[in-house]
Amino acid sequence: MNKTSKKQRYALIGVWIVFSIGLTAWLSDSMFNAQDKTVFLPGPLTSGHHQIGVACDACHIDSMASDEMMQKACIDCHGEDRKKPFDSHPVNKFTDPRNADKLEKINATRCVTCHTEHQPDMTGENGLTQPADFCIHCHEGVGEERPSHKEMEFNTCNSAGCHNFHNNRALYTDFLVKHVDEPKVLPKRTLPQREFASLLDEVVEYPRQQYPVKQLAEADIDAPVDNNFSQQIHDDWLQTAHAKSGVNCTACHQANSAEEEKLAWRDKPTQEVCTQCHRNEVKRFKKGKHGMRLAVDLPPMKVIDAQLPMKEAAAHDALTCISCHGAHRFDVQEAAVTACLDCHDDKHSLAYQQSPHSVLWDKELKGEAAPGSGVSCASCHMPRISFDVSEWSTRIMVDHNQSATLSPNEKMIRPACIHCHGLEFTLDSLADKKLIEENFKGQPSLHIQSVELAKEDLIRAEQERGDRN
Repeated sequence: MNKTSKKQRYALIGVWIVFSIGLTAWLSDSMFNAQDKTVFLPGPLTSGHHQIGVACDACHIDSMASDEMMQKACIDCHGEDRKKPFDSHPVNKFTDPRNADKLEKINATRCVTCHTEHQPDMTGENGLTQPADFCIHCHEGVGEERPSHKEMEFNTCNSAGCHNFHNNRALYTDFLVKHVDEPKVLPKRTLPQREFASLLDEVVEYPRQQYPVKQLAEADIDAPVDNNFSQQIHDDWLQTAHAKSGVNCTACHQANSAEEEKLAWRDKPTQEVCTQCHRNEVKRFKKGKHGMRLAVDLPPMKVIDAQLPMKEAAAHDALTCISCHGAHRFDVQEAAVTACLDCHDDKHSLAYQQSPHSVLWDKELKGEAAPGSGVSCASCHMPRISFDVSEWSTRIMVDHNQSATLSPNEKMIRPACIHCHGLEFTLDSLADKKLIEENFKGQPSLHIQSVELAKEDLIRAEQERGDRN
């Protein structure tokens, strides 16, 4: 080997050593210090978690996390959704020794048994990584227990209008039978009315000592005299529920600290200021795709982060409370439709303005129809629900977790659809993907037999009781 070759070899070895040291340093920093650890992802995340892929610690609490710690991470985020409505697949059912044989077939005590991340090749709808016929492990004799289910394929259990493991009692027999023979459109069609203002005295976190509930006028504005607020900002604020309820400028721009001392004036308050009065709304917002990044201390989601088609003009807009409600006006009507369509560019969203729902919404805005009779984007995707705001009180509030009714879409039935539509029509509509894409303009082309099957089961049970008597 000549001297030139030796020099080249040593040079390559030197480059390799420097590169290796640099790569090791970068990986070490990424593992232990950097917030973004996506370089270590073994595979893509599901659509439900892709936004927080840079925050591995949200699920992998530490590098040596046990199964129990991983389960805790799942429950911390999703456990609340399994408490109400009634969940008949609770963990204690499967830890009961009488059901030990079922655990040998499928470990239903662990979320990751059915929802394994980083497995795109085997992941189906709702992040499910179990084969679609997983119900057979426990219910193979269902045809004998329920003759109406005889010879049904087990890959249809989780179909639209049937069962959902996490809320398989949602469409229980008595509920289905209760809605037999309902018309497609109900005679009375109104959504529940929000009641925050009427229950303000019961909102414990409301800073009523600093801001007594009363109507404020322009002369009451308490912003510093040297601020740059325009007359338009003053006019916008005067039209809001804030002005009508005594919420002045300093309530948001100079919020109190934990020690009740006024903080320095902020031209652009953070979202956490909203929690002073709207704690439950912010909490629910952080549960959904719009706000879930904030829940793990990441910067707000930007429109460009979405997997659905979005408007290019909004691509770099960040999602916080004022993204939809606007600063100073906090217009809930604008937030209910316009704010959605300013970002969403998918077929379902674009078809809204040609839908029957949009016609009803326009009539309500024009005063030609009763409050609550219009149907906005928020009416279905952020419905008004009865929410437990404390251990002793509930109120009707807008559920700002817009993911709560998305998937499976049957979760939309109770809080939204059946305020206006019969149950059979609702089930048929939610099962028709083409109709959904057209934003329910037209009639469903499918028919779901759930109501009919429940009625048959009820009649059969009554006949059996009569025969025994």
